[in-house]
Amino acid sequence: MNHPFKLALGAAAILAAFGASAQAYPAAGKTITIVVPFTAGGPTDRVARDLAEALRKPLGGATIVVDNTAGAGSSIGMAKVARAAPDGYTLLLNHIGMATVPSLYRKLPFNVENDFEYLGIINDVPMTLIGKPTLPANNYKELTAWISANKGKVNLANAGVGSASHLCGLMFQSALQTEMTPVPYKGAAPAIADLMGNQVDLLCDQTTNTTSQIEAKKVKAYAVTTPKRLATPALKDLPTLQELGLKDFQVTIWHGLYAPKGTPAAVVKTINDALRVALKDPQFVKNEEALGAVIAADKRLEPAEHKKFVQAETAKWGAVIKAAGAYAD
Repeated sequence: MNHPFKLALGAAAILAAFGASAQAYPAAGKTITIVVPFTAGGPTDRVARDLAEALRKPLGGATIVVDNTAGAGSSIGMAKVARAAPDGYTLLLNHIGMATVPSLYRKLPFNVENDFEYLGIINDVPMTLIGKPTLPANNYKELTAWISANKGKVNLANAGVGSASHLCGLMFQSALQTEMTPVPYKGAAPAIADLMGNQVDLLCDQTTNTTSQIEAKKVKAYAVTTPKRLATPALKDLPTLQELGLKDFQVTIWHGLYAPKGTPAAVVKTINDALRVALKDPQFVKNEEALGAVIAADKRLEPAEHKKFVQAETAKWGAVIKAAGAYAD
């Protein structure tokens, strides 16, 4: 005859096993959504779609979809994820906006530092300074002369307030001590389309969005925003803005992965482990390198270090935005 205590232990073990099974992440048949707070076709969207593909295998073949929730410098998509259930099925992939939104928008319905779990940095993306095909300047020296000769008439496209291109544009104008007319778009894709169509003059945007256009000679390329020249074949001959005389000019756009605050530690670890595998996926590596992006391989892959890095970037860009008075609210 079974002892009641043994029966109770057996029942508890079965319940515990069932509980562990029910909490397994990701659950079979459940979709993981990566929210991209920018329009489809832009550089951050491209990174997200490539990453979603690379994450499927290490996450057990899970279905992963990308949801473009654009607007307000990425803050609309960020708010959506901050409010989502903290179960690992709604994630956020964002760029430097994580560090600039707190300064650009002074009345946010969420707190960047406290309302997200930090899952790891994905990559670093250089920026390129490019111009419309009919722009008469063929190199940077000619470009600065043209800007000087056309003061008050030069316009500078961006992918919206708070976007990478907007921030790079602010720094470029500050470095040249000149003002250009900003032309904001709802995303990088329409901005670069109008640049190629000669509707706007200049754009400073991520290599993930400009490399193929530069290679195809659909735009004029003048410089890169990194301290050293890039190795990407289509960009290797472009000088850096620092070597052209803009001292300390450096803008690199990074992307990171986030979950709502309160996501269980075990789920955070599962996603972080999968991210580390995905970043070594041969196709993902090939796609990123072709676009001039550098895949993260440093301590910022650790959630705690990722958070520390974003805090430092928030302080850095907060000073730039305050000095420019470029608030979005």
